[in-house]
Amino acid sequence: MFPAASGLRLGLILLLAFLALVREGWAQSGLVAFEQDTLVLRSADGTAHEFEVELALTSAQHAQGLMFRRQMAGDAGMLFIYPSQRMRYMWMKNTLIPLDMLFIDKSGRVVHLVERAVPKSLQTISSNEPVLAVLELNGGTASRLNLGIGDVVEHAAFDSP
Repeated sequence: MFPAASGLRLGLILLLAFLALVREGWAQSGLVAFEQDTLVLRSADGTAHEFEVELALTSAQHAQGLMFRRQMAGDAGMLFIYPSQRMRYMWMKNTLIPLDMLFIDKSGRVVHLVERAVPKSLQTISSNEPVLAVLELNGGTASRLNLGIGDVVEHAAFDSP
């Protein structure tokens, strides 16, 4: 056998072993996975903004949210959908990026907006009124796209037309 082939084989074996360890570490880390979907956020002026979102549907997903993420694509976000409409409270512990939080009622209307929530903060962020969902986007997105209270989120989770 040629020495180069042996080195290549050893390198491949080491790479596969490393990938197996990374996969095992991810599985043991306790982090949950999220389904993905698309939603449209329609501004008061009628402009449609499309986002690719991860769906936080379970208690475990709600608890994890966007914690430990170091970045997120500009057209991405996370939509927290709850089983019923009621007061919701968020915080930024273990969240490493600033976020805009849009609190959404069952009709899909944005009823409260918090811009640029501070990473790692333990301050409680309230919906201020009962909501069915919370949409988290990169901090500064609401200002950049001129989003505000009264805008409508179009997604299957809401009663919006």
